[in-house]
Amino acid sequence: MNRSRTIAGALCGLLLVPAILWAHAFPDHSEPRVGSDLKSPPSQVKIWFDSELEPLFSTIEVFDARQNKVDKGDGRVNPSDHTLLETTLSPLPPGNYTVSWRVVAHDGHPTEGRFPFTVSGSQ
Repeated sequence: MNRSRTIAGALCGLLLVPAILWAHAFPDHSEPRVGSDLKSPPSQVKIWFDSELEPLFSTIEVFDARQNKVDKGDGRVNPSDHTLLETTLSPLPPGNYTVSWRVVAHDGHPTEGRFPFTVSGSQ
């Protein structure tokens, strides 16, 4: 009887592990790519996540090397694809830029991060 309970408890625990591991939304890929050196400045920044995001609580901003905001303030979760966070950019001169994002997954768990990219004007 105790052995059956132990096995049943272990099986229940194994079933819960994926739910715990998938509790946050993490970036899958982005445009521009993390750390990329671009010849031409991008007109947008897009980040795709591995799960759906809560639009009301998800943000994205882009800053230059002096911490001036260079996005157009229109960051949003794409209404057709709730795994995509995006913003449009003002025309960017050559320089170093940082994308800062904070998202909340549908299950309520927040995740945040930042990544750099460079506009060099040449390669």
